[in-house]
Amino acid sequence: MEFRPEGCLYDSPSNQRYISTAEGLTEAMEKGIILEAKAILCTGSHDLIVELPCARGIIPREEGAIGIAEGKTRDIALISRVNKIVCFKVTELELTENGELEAKLSRKAAQKECERNFVSKLESGDIIDARISHMEKFGSFVDIGCGIPSLVPIDTMSVSRISHPTDRFRNGQLIKVVVKGVENGRIFLTHKELLGTWEENASRFRTGETVPGVVRSIESYGVFVELTPNLAGLAESKEGISVGQSVSVYIKAIIPEKMKVKLIIVDICGEYAPPKEIEYFINSNHIDHWKYSTETSDKNISTSF
Repeated sequence: MEFRPEGCLYDSPSNQRYISTAEGLTEAMEKGIILEAKAILCTGSHDLIVELPCARGIIPREEGAIGIAEGKTRDIALISRVNKIVCFKVTELELTENGELEAKLSRKAAQKECERNFVSKLESGDIIDARISHMEKFGSFVDIGCGIPSLVPIDTMSVSRISHPTDRFRNGQLIKVVVKGVENGRIFLTHKELLGTWEENASRFRTGETVPGVVRSIESYGVFVELTPNLAGLAESKEGISVGQSVSVYIKAIIPEKMKVKLIIVDICGEYAPPKEIEYFINSNHIDHWKYSTETSDKNISTSF
């Protein structure tokens, strides 16, 4: 079975078939199949109520996530799942006194299988899917499979520096990440290595062009403007500029040996530049080494996995 972040399985024909009928739920229970549906309520005792077409689905609090029963995972991990897709295994089916089919479900069981058969086998350099669950100033928390959490630190999101993860991502977004390391069961992630080298990004631009950009920082010696997530240039100071603004810039020079792009700010185009769609330069499922810097540069910016 392929293990992916919650929400990736929900619309598949097989998942919809299993959750739609009592026969489907029974088959899934007997075969131990992981399913997905939407959590529509978290009760006062922190049980999750799951929307099923043919039954009332209940994930008891202790079955809501790995670590809940032991106190290692806080109840906010359950509360925050309301109105979102959750994964689970069917553990019990019974008819209530009212003749309603009730399905007991376990998200923890699905997570344990994912942990055993996927997460525990990850190695440095593996490229996997992740879904943004929520963002803090220091980084983005992501689901790397069946709701199992990990973190993408802000300084690993791109070469171009940002002030907050919302400059790069949005909640619920499905992204690619690279496993930077594995230590004591913890998975450490990075993202910038998938966004291209200096040369790959700079090759998209030509001297004399005027292109869009985003102001990322203002220094005494100039303004850094992001052209792509892994490429920023330095522009001369200009009045009325603030961080986060969308601008148009004239490309004055592109200097590979110094890895520099010289810019002139032409105009301010907006007070806020929303995150662009991410373009990845690596399509494989593993990477051993990545070198950002050019061959002619004295700098050596690289990552070995």
